Amino acid sequence: MFLRSCAAAALVLLTSLPALAQVEWKEFTSQQDRFTANFPGDPKVTETTFTSQFGHQLNARVYSVDLGRDHKFSVTVVDYSNITELGLAKQKACPAGSEACRGGNGAPGNSTGPGYSKADRAGAITFATWQFLQRDAKLTHLLWTNISLVVGHQIRMINNADKSQMAGSIFMHEDKLYIAEGTVPAGYPEPGLFYQSLGWLDEKGGGVRYSDFYYNGAVKPSTGR
Repeated sequence: MFLRSCAAAALVLLTSLPALAQVEWKEFTSQQDRFTANFPGDPKVTETTFTSQFGHQLNARVYSVDLGRDHKFSVTVVDYSNITELGLAKQKACPAGSEACRGGNGAPGNSTGPGYSKADRAGAITFATWQFLQRDAKLTHLLWTNISLVVGHQIRMINNADKSQMAGSIFMHEDKLYIAEGTVPAGYPEPGLFYQSLGWLDEKGGGVRYSDFYYNGAVKPSTGR
């Protein structure tokens, strides 16, 4: 893939910088979470939870490499596949008449779903983007983007305290939310090409590229160029 080839080449250039001089960039593959990405070494995998916009506790994994001196690279994967079941369980515990807690029943035309699970799933990218904006940092870049026609958001920020630079992206694919971010010190080339190395895998481990824009929850386009 041309984009990933460019990303790999650019990441090699980063290794000429002092803090990265001894680091070998390599393509990492997670069949469990169905993605690939270039990391400066083998990422540490941490099991965690993620609180959604409407308060559902979702299983998540963080794949991270911390090189010190503000050189940090991570991909967080949040599993939304059981959001409806969580919403149904939440709905049962809601006070009678509390629509803001109960939501709808998931029937066609209903915008919330049980426990607001439908809205949670649909708004996952926007919510993750909003969380970036809560940081003590200056927003310098926020745009729509896509990788292999999976749509998402692209974001860049400068930390107000130490002027370190963060470049990140948020995507939603097959009910998994992907949050990629790289951070480097002030004065270094911004790490935007880290998140541009992301790729998607199918159930057999093959790379995925769609024929048209992919929106999670919508009709899936065919794959292939």
